[in-house]
Amino acid sequence: MIEFISTQRCTGCNICVQVCPTAVFEAVPQDRPRLARQTDCQTCFMCELYCPEDALYVSPLADRVENLGEIDGLLQAQLGSYRRAIGWGRGQAPAALQDRSQELLAQAH
Repeated sequence: MIEFISTQRCTGCNICVQVCPTAVFEAVPQDRPRLARQTDCQTCFMCELYCPEDALYVSPLADRVENLGEIDGLLQAQLGSYRRAIGWGRGQAPAALQDRSQELLAQAH
């Protein structure tokens, strides 16, 4: 479930609003988006994946994490962790490049 939007990192680009399949986010004019329907989150990670600033944290747990304020430092370290894990982001090689099936496709063509 989406747990956290970093106010320090979020630039208000609203990409998360656009990519969320369940409209969890709500665009706010001249401000950052807000979590409007957090319980509708399906934990698809699309918002975290497409966030260019790594300003979001989606917990792999479907239930809401309690006491977020107490673990804020831990969450800061988790921002963008899904993007990094699959190789998206600045200066990273996509994990798909490690898949050798591309070589078979190239040979077939």
